[in-house]
Order: sequence, then C-alpha cells, then structure tokens
Amino acid sequence: MSILDKAKNYVENLFKDKLSSVYFYHNFIHTTYAVQKADEIIKHTSISETDKEKVLLALWFHDVGFTDCNAEGHEKRSAVIMREFLKKDNFSDEYIDEVSKLILSTEKYHQPQGLLEEIMKDADFSHFASPFYNDSAEALRKEWELTGGMCFSNDEWNEMNVDFLKNKHKYFTDYAKEHWEPLKMKNVKKLEKKLDKEEKPKKDSDKKDQKSDRSVDTLFRVTLNNHTRLSDIADSKANILLSVNAIIISVCLSVLVPKLDAPKNTHLIIPTFFLLISSVLTIIFAILSTKPNVTKTNFTKQDIADRKVNLLFFGNFQQMLFDDFNNSMKDLIKDRDYIYDSLTKDLYFLGKVLDRKYKLLSVTYQIFMAGIVISVLSFAYAFLTL
Repeated sequence: MSILDKAKNYVENLFKDKLSSVYFYHNFIHTTYAVQKADEIIKHTSISETDKEKVLLALWFHDVGFTDCNAEGHEKRSAVIMREFLKKDNFSDEYIDEVSKLILSTEKYHQPQGLLEEIMKDADFSHFASPFYNDSAEALRKEWELTGGMCFSNDEWNEMNVDFLKNKHKYFTDYAKEHWEPLKMKNVKKLEKKLDKEEKPKKDSDKKDQKSDRSVDTLFRVTLNNHTRLSDIADSKANILLSVNAIIISVCLSVLVPKLDAPKNTHLIIPTFFLLISSVLTIIFAILSTKPNVTKTNFTKQDIADRKVNLLFFGNFQQMLFDDFNNSMKDLIKDRDYIYDSLTKDLYFLGKVLDRKYKLLSVTYQIFMAGIVISVLSFAYAFLTL
C-alpha cells in the first residue's frame, strides 16, 4: 500500500473516531475534495512525483488538527499529527519538514511561497469555484455558530462572502486562474443577486432581535445535542457492563459450576456464588439504566389549543390523528414562543431521563466493583485456607 493510501485511511479513521460532529465543513469530505482538486491542478502542472506526493500528503493532513483543538492554530497541530504518522514509516526529517511547511501554508492569510504552496492554497479554497459553493458556505456558517458562537443574518453572511471572494481571495496557479476564477465569479454574482432580492435593511433593533433569536436557536441546538451525546455515552457504558458480565456468567456456568460437585472443589462454592450474584445484579441494573421509559399523558383537543401539550415529543403526538397533528404543528411553527416552550420541555424531561439513567449507571458500577472485589477476596481466602 502506498503512503498516500495509508494517509487516506489514517485520516478517514481519525476523523471518524475523534472529530466532533459540529464540524460540518472541516471534515473528511472537505479534505477529500481538496486532495482531488490538487490532483487536478497537478495533472496540468509540471512538478516531480516526489513533490506531488508531498502536496497530497499535506492536504490529507491539513485539517486533522481539528480533532483535538479549536480552529485557531489547527494547522500547527495538523503538522504534529502528520509528523508522528510519517515517522512510523521512516521518512527523513527533511522530507517531513517540507510537508509540514506545506500544511502551515494553508493558514488563511498566508502568502504562498513557491509553486507547491500555491497548489496547496488553491486546492484548499477550490470550493469557491464549485457549483455546490452555497452548500459548503452554509456548512461553514453552521460550524462557526456551533464552535465559536458567531451568528450572522442572511444579509451579513452574503455580504461577508462577497467581500472575501472579490477583494481578499485570489487563485495563484495558472490552471486555477484560467479554469476556476470564472466559476468563482459566477458564484459571486449569485450571492450579489441574493443581496439585491433581499428586502431593505431592517432597523438596528430588528437586527439585534434576529441575532438574539439565532443565538437562542444555537443554544437549544448545542444543549440538546450535548444531552443526547451524554445519553449515548451512558448507553455505551451500560452495554460494556452487560457484555463483560454476560461473559463472566458464561465462563462460570461452563467452567466453574460443573466442577463444584467434586469434594476437592467445595471451597469454591461460596466465591463462585458471590461472582454469579454480583454479575446478575450488575446486568439487572445495567438493563434498567438503558430501559426505555416513555411517559404518556392523556390530553384533550382543548389542551392542545391551550398549548399545554408538547407536540415535539412522540409519546404525545402518536396519540393524535395526522390531520390534528399537522394543523397543530402549523400553529407551532408560526409562534416562536410556542417553539421555545416546547424545546424547553424537551430539554427538561431529557434532563430528568439522564438523571435517572446516570444514577442507575452509578449504582451498576458500584455493584460491579464491589462484586469483583468480594469475589476475588473470597477466591483468595478459599485457596489460602485449604
């Protein structure tokens, strides 16, 4: 397997295992696209195979720093991760330093020095000329909201993008200038048309309200997402305990228990009993911590009209006819206060479920730990008193 294939597999697994889901733009999709566009430039540019390999390696690693640090300074962390990877394949320090320099050249306002750095910069910003530029921009906008709390109105976002694409960004390689610059300007024109179609700017107070609403939306999104992750973590921990104790019980029943009938093994009966009981109790509490607990509330159409029912919870709306649910959702969508009330209820009751889940999980771990300690001590005592 070539070093480029190894790099691709390594980066893909690294993003899959360690990259936060809030990185909607700086992820494996962007990395793969940048590598493909660099390869496109290289096919129309005269560089050596060694230089090509350095550029592609640098692009595979140029954003891996997001897996364990914030956006600022991620290039340096990316270079460190790349260095550790190439060291394992016995690449020379000189070669690694050159790849590291290429990674650092992707810093936003770095002016490229030489053809290889120009290819790096153009490939990293190749999405500016993509027909899917708007999707990429929206992904970056959402990422900034969740990671840095930077919220923009549609007008502000489009104006900022137009300004950056027209006045602050340029392509460097001859291929990108010829083939990508015209496509980039088409995207600029699309953004300018959006700005022209927008209504006249609202008053400053309206803009503040809009930003405030967006901040509240981000707050709910991040908080609900964090609570959902905590629930997933609790379930995974419970599943680990279930698996471990199921194995312990299987081993006891297949290996230890059949041998307890022999007179020479009677001293093992009590330790085995302790081990089995602790494992069974651990499994019971682990199951209780993951057991679904759907609360159902009886309500009337008047309760729905009075907005006393959380329509976002499936335990409620599954009792309704579709037409009633559809009409009620239309009313909810029109009223932001109603939406926030429903999200608040969701967040509160999700917190109650998490509280119960983690309390049971804590008890489960205590039972498991105590059971293991008591069982080991019992086996030790049984052997020492023979």
